[in-house]
Amino acid sequence: MEKNKNNGALLSVIFLVVGIFLGWLIWASGPQGMGMMRGRNQAHMMGQNNNSGSMDMMMADMNASLRGKSGDAFDREFITQMIVHHQGAIDMARLALAQAEHQEIKDLAEDIISAQTREIGQMEAWQASWYR
Repeated sequence: MEKNKNNGALLSVIFLVVGIFLGWLIWASGPQGMGMMRGRNQAHMMGQNNNSGSMDMMMADMNASLRGKSGDAFDREFITQMIVHHQGAIDMARLALAQAEHQEIKDLAEDIISAQTREIGQMEAWQASWYR
């Protein structure tokens, strides 16, 4: 019973983190463009960003970047957006390693950093192979 309770709590944390990442991705994909995204995300995480658009608006922005695209154009934009999304996850996980109280969160953060770093490498390899 205790193990199931812990698994449920871990799943809740995972869903929360994924939701936050998706929100950040949508927010970051706004009109400022890709070059500003990493700096905007870091400022936001440090409490320096007062631009707090609603989750619905952020979702709409992310969907808009993919809407109307198909085939290779969709693939290219999807990879671009996912790299930014994964980098945001890594940045948040690094904060969790430094600031979280519960070891379970720190363990999850380490897993996120490992998995997302590996996936960014794969997507960047695809970009280099397919689009450069």
